[in-house]
Amino acid sequence: LGLIGIGDISKKVAKIAKSFGMKVIANSKSMQPVDGIEMKDLETIFKESDIISLHCPLNQETNHLISKTSISLMKKSAFLVNTARGGLINEEDLAEALINQTIAGAALDVLSVEPPSVLNPLLAAPNCIITPHVAWGSVESRRKLIKIAEENILSFLNGKPINVVNK
Repeated sequence: LGLIGIGDISKKVAKIAKSFGMKVIANSKSMQPVDGIEMKDLETIFKESDIISLHCPLNQETNHLISKTSISLMKKSAFLVNTARGGLINEEDLAEALINQTIAGAALDVLSVEPPSVLNPLLAAPNCIITPHVAWGSVESRRKLIKIAEENILSFLNGKPINVVNK
């Protein structure tokens, strides 16, 4: 498993992968060591991974990180997972790779535009699973969001606002 980006979520993904006996390699901007995970350069992640899972922010450096160039380095049997940001992937390049069987498949929880246009090439691409970006919608997540909102309101009413965005 190759992880691009190391944060709380990807560390949990790594833990689950390791429980299945998978070797986990990763790349992050800081390249800080993480227990049980080998840090590698991006080219190695693309070349060696059977599954590549994206967990990085979308910025100028990562926009279209997955493109013809990076896809050409991947194994023909590789699967790509994106639960981070849609803009990390050049969707036309990924669709072409799936059609041409350059890689084996993709599982995407995010797209560059949501809801997707009917013209999005990934909607018709083979071996591509697209799910709605609703991980926040679990019962646990909604309970946590409601609790945070309650704390914000009570703190504001008590004259001690918390989680202030603009001061």
